[in-house]
Amino acid sequence: MSSRLDLHVHTTASDGLWSPAQVVHEALARGLRYLAITDHETTRGAMEAVALARGTPLEVIPGVEISVGGAEEELDLLGYFVDPTHPDLLRLLEGMRAERVGRIQAMAERLARLGMPVPWERVLELARGDVLGRPHLARAMVEQGYVADEAEAFRRWLGRGRPAYIPRRPVDPREVLEIIRAAGGVAALAHPGRSGLPRDLEGLWRAGLVGLEVFHPDHSPADVTRLMTIARIYDLVPTGGSDFHGPGPDGRILLGAMPVPEHTVERLRERCPR
Repeated sequence: MSSRLDLHVHTTASDGLWSPAQVVHEALARGLRYLAITDHETTRGAMEAVALARGTPLEVIPGVEISVGGAEEELDLLGYFVDPTHPDLLRLLEGMRAERVGRIQAMAERLARLGMPVPWERVLELARGDVLGRPHLARAMVEQGYVADEAEAFRRWLGRGRPAYIPRRPVDPREVLEIIRAAGGVAALAHPGRSGLPRDLEGLWRAGLVGLEVFHPDHSPADVTRLMTIARIYDLVPTGGSDFHGPGPDGRILLGAMPVPEHTVERLRERCPR
């Protein structure tokens, strides 16, 4: 089952393979009504997509994905309906992007010590000058012939607990929730079936968490059932999306593939700060 919306989409502004223009074009071709651009730690792709979709049947929701927590517990928050130019949000994201550069560079140095050097200039080229992430390092490893694909790079070397992995700098999720709200938006917890639920979900709910990503390609039917129950307990809006980064290895395009009810968008909009 597919839907007319996708609330978790990445572009070349972070670690996606498609530009905002390509994503908007594909969303229109598929008849999507709503599209949330949620690039990692940047709103540039969202702003571009909003402008490109103006005057079309597609509403682009300006969003962002922000990594929070630390070495012991890594979580991701999806911000929806944020003001992409809000100064507090931009300051937060700028600092996080700078931290990403140092972290990815340190991971590249670890790879070199493990006998798998990758050209740093090539990693930057793959990022197209935007937000650096582990996928860019993984793509460089594929090009060098160290691994067969990005999945192997993460499974053997770059994933949490693997030899080249370096934890994120700790970020207080409550601070991020406050900034998303100050920017006029609402926040949902991303892919908890994959990342795990936070130890203090009730604390995040009390701090302003509004949604829970229930529908995601990595979630099993059992995950969906369990997460729907949790969403009801905490009165969280069940959200979902494809976590689209571009066509998969088999060429499949998952944009709009998750069965997310269309009323989800209005439920999120209603909870935005007035």
